[in-house]
Amino acid sequence: MRIRAMIADDEALLREHLKRLLHKLWPELELCGEVEHGRAALEMIQLQQPDIAFLDIRMPGLSGMEVAAQCGAACRIVFITAYDHYAVQAFEQHAVDYLLKPVTEARLRDTVLRLKQQPVAHSPDLTALLRQLGAGLSGHTKPPLQWLRVQDGDGLALIHVDDVACFRAEEKYTIVRTRHGEKIIRMSLKALEEQLDRETFWRIHRCAIVNVRWIEKIDRHFGGKLTLRLKHIPDELVVSRSFVHLFRQM
Repeated sequence: MRIRAMIADDEALLREHLKRLLHKLWPELELCGEVEHGRAALEMIQLQQPDIAFLDIRMPGLSGMEVAAQCGAACRIVFITAYDHYAVQAFEQHAVDYLLKPVTEARLRDTVLRLKQQPVAHSPDLTALLRQLGAGLSGHTKPPLQWLRVQDGDGLALIHVDDVACFRAEEKYTIVRTRHGEKIIRMSLKALEEQLDRETFWRIHRCAIVNVRWIEKIDRHFGGKLTLRLKHIPDELVVSRSFVHLFRQM
């Protein structure tokens, strides 16, 4: 039986990464489409009627959870999310398929095996899970940081985190890099990392965090060294060996 799947994730780089892994691990799977926001995902599920939908939890328009709630049992759902202890507990408790970002080949292989055994819409009832994630878990997690107060001359300015290409540690301060230059915030990189959305901001070095939406190219050098080129700015960031695995399949 031909099995069809779609992917919904607002990060093009991550969609490509997942497609490459799926092609390698499940070459006979037919990808009927990909979208970058929740409403388009819901429309594609309704029109294309895929057997499997890989849904990012955080997307513009509708979240992956909201899409799942509206499409009901139309297809098998696999959620994609950054690591969250409470969310993972909920997924496992309700026997729901999920993938943690960055998606690894080994983890996806396990998911593919389960999907091959039961690929069609025999998903568990998501009502209880959605209720738990929407209400019960809200008391454990805070919304990710959206705005930064940065030094601007003798005063302060506000920068939205989406406009930040990367953060770099500098003694007791953190450098905020945007296409317009650099600013300083009086916060350690570690404290900042705990407040950022882990699906978007990845630590690539003990002194650097990058916004994956700003990555334009990944350069591989002799000896396994990786560097990242960012959009619109000349900065080139080095990925330390401890974090090279994040980009291994990209």
